[in-house]
Amino acid sequence: MSSARVPFVTVGIDPRLAELERRIGAARGRISPLYQTLLNSAPIADGWEALLTAVRTKTSLRADLRELVILRVAVLNRAPYEFEAHVSHAQHAGLADTKIDGTKVGPTASTFDERERAVLAYTDAMTRHVDVPDELFQRLAQYFDVKTLVELTATIAAYNMVSRFLVALRIGMERPDHAA
Repeated sequence: MSSARVPFVTVGIDPRLAELERRIGAARGRISPLYQTLLNSAPIADGWEALLTAVRTKTSLRADLRELVILRVAVLNRAPYEFEAHVSHAQHAGLADTKIDGTKVGPTASTFDERERAVLAYTDAMTRHVDVPDELFQRLAQYFDVKTLVELTATIAAYNMVSRFLVALRIGMERPDHAA
């Protein structure tokens, strides 16, 4: 696949970005190609980091379910960079390799329990159709309180943003090794 469509910002060159680069590096452990692209617009990079940090580290959504939906969104949006970047996060969250592989099949994969099937069906509906049928939402709502439903929905929405940004700008298409 061809290279990224916009240039990466070279970290440490622009003093106006120093504080933002420091915060991103501290939160992420490094500044990935995704963030090197986002740094072309400091306000977007700053807001993006705040949103994704909240989604990944400040919600009550269980880590295994969060990673399950991130992987499924990556599959649906044909974002292999994002998928590969999150495999290790999913494993660390306790997802078995059979479930990680099952995200390529979707909610019908036999490896998932009923709650996971509902989560994956919700992810599919939000990602493919935007509109979620009432019956599916009611099925999902059996498993979660209102706060967690909001957090799950925000996670799916946020990672649709991530994967679509990556794919549109062809970021990391050659080396899927950094998480968003």
